[in-house]
Amino acid sequence: MTDTATDFDVMIVGAGISGIGMAAHMKEKAPGHSFAIVERRDNLGGTWDLFRYPGIRSDSDMHTLGFDFEPWKHEKSIADGPSILEYLDRIVDDRDIRRHIRFGHKVISADWRESDARWHVTLETGEGERKHLTANWLYLGSGYYDYDEPYDPGFDFGEFAGQVVHPQFWPQDLDYSGKNVVVIGSGATAVTIVPSMSDKAAKVTMLQRTPTWMFSRPAKDALANFLRKILPEKTAYKITRWKNITLQDFGFKRARNKPKKMAEALHKRIRKSLGEDWDMAAFTPPYNPWDQRLCLVPDDDLFEAMKSGKAEIVTGHIKAFEKGGVRLTDDSFLPADIVVTATGLKLAVAGKIALSRDGVPIDLAQHFYYKGCMFSNVPNLAVVFGYLNASWTLRADINSDYICRVLTESRRRGVDVVEPVLTPQAEAAIEEDDIFDFSSGYIQRSKSIMPKNAVAYPWRLNQEYVADRKRMQDDPIDDGLLAFRQHGANARSADEQLEAAE
Repeated sequence: MTDTATDFDVMIVGAGISGIGMAAHMKEKAPGHSFAIVERRDNLGGTWDLFRYPGIRSDSDMHTLGFDFEPWKHEKSIADGPSILEYLDRIVDDRDIRRHIRFGHKVISADWRESDARWHVTLETGEGERKHLTANWLYLGSGYYDYDEPYDPGFDFGEFAGQVVHPQFWPQDLDYSGKNVVVIGSGATAVTIVPSMSDKAAKVTMLQRTPTWMFSRPAKDALANFLRKILPEKTAYKITRWKNITLQDFGFKRARNKPKKMAEALHKRIRKSLGEDWDMAAFTPPYNPWDQRLCLVPDDDLFEAMKSGKAEIVTGHIKAFEKGGVRLTDDSFLPADIVVTATGLKLAVAGKIALSRDGVPIDLAQHFYYKGCMFSNVPNLAVVFGYLNASWTLRADINSDYICRVLTESRRRGVDVVEPVLTPQAEAAIEEDDIFDFSSGYIQRSKSIMPKNAVAYPWRLNQEYVADRKRMQDDPIDDGLLAFRQHGANARSADEQLEAAE
C-alpha cells in the first residue's frame, strides 16, 4: 500500500444480489467512481450459489426480488436457484461487471484511517494468502447470516445410525431414493425441501415444534405473463412490480391490523387445497400472521405431496434420536434414514468483518442505523439488510441508489468523508425501538449483536418499503445529520460540522 493512491473509490463486499445491485447502480449513476467486488466464494450469487438443497427457490416473487433496472423475463415468478443465478449472470455480463469481481477473496478486517480517509482492508485468498487493499468507501453486501456455521439447536444424535444433513451444507451426492426422511423445522427451507424430496423418497416427514403460517399462490404470475405479451418488457415489469409491492404492503398491514381475519383467509386457502376435513392444527401457530414471515407454498406443492401420502407434517418435541429414527416426547416414533436439520440460520452482522477506526474496534451494536443504510458516527460505510416483510432486493435497490447520490454529491463538493453524525446529547434524547418486530427464533437470538434502532426516522431500520423509497428519493442528501468533510488539515470535526449545519 502507498500513502498516495487509493485502490478503489468503493469496495463492495459480496457478489450476491446486494453487491451486484450496487455495482450495476454505480455503472449507471456514479460512473466516474472506481469499484471492485470482493467475493469469498468462487462464484457469484451469494445465497443462491451457496444453497444446493433440493428445490432451492425464492420465497418472494421475482418481480420484487429482481432489480428495479432489470426485468424478470422467466415465465415463473417464483424462481428456482439456477434461474436466479442465470439472471444475475446476465446482469454481470451485460453491464461489464464481471471483470471487477475478485473471487476467492474473504474480507477479514477493515480499519478506517482518518489521516488518509480510507478503509485499509485485509483479505484472505483461497490459498491462505493475506492481501491488503484500500478504498474510500466500504459497501457491505455480505448478507445477513453466518456462512461458516448454521444455527445449532444442540441436538444429541445419540444412537441414530442414519445420515444427518444441514441445508446450508448439502452434500452433492446425497441419495435419498426410497428412504425415509425427517426434516426438522417449519420455516421456508423446510417447506421447500419436503415436497421436493417427496418425489424420490419413500416418505418425507416435516417435524415441527411449532406450526408456521403458510400461504399458497401460483408459481406463475398470470398478469405478468399477459402484460409481457402486449407491452414492452420494461413497462410490463414495472406494472407487475408495482402490483406486487402494493399487494404485499396491503397484506402485511391487514395481518397486523386484523390478524384474525388474515388467519381465517389463510386457513380458507389451505382447506381449498387439502380439503375441508383436514385438521388445521398443523397450520395454526400460537402467534398471529406476519409476527413471523409467512411461508410460501407455490402451486400447492407441499399440499399435493401431503395428499399423495408421500409427505406429512407432525407437530411434536424430540425426546431422543434412536438407531432407526426419531422418538418424540409423546412416545411416537418417526422412522428415518436421513435427518435434515432445517433449524434455521445464525445471523451475522457486517459479514463478521472486524471493523475498526484508527485501530479502535467498531461495535455496530453500539451505533444506530441511519436510514437503514449507514451507521451513526461511522464514516464512508454502507450496508444492505433487506426487508423481513418484503423482498430483500427492494432495500438493496434504494440503498444503492442513495449511496450513488451521496458519492456524486461528495465529488461535487470536493470532499472525501461522509458521516451520519449523532452527538452524545442527541443520542441521549433518542427513544429506542425493537429493531425487529418479529418473533422468529433467528431474529430473537441475534438481537444482542444488531445495531441500535430508534423509534423515529432516520435513525432506524424500517420495515416499510413504500415509505422508505419515498424518503430516500425525496429527502435532501444534506439533511443536517449527514456531515460532508475533507480529511486532513482543513477538516473540521464531526461535532463542529453538525453545529455549523444547525
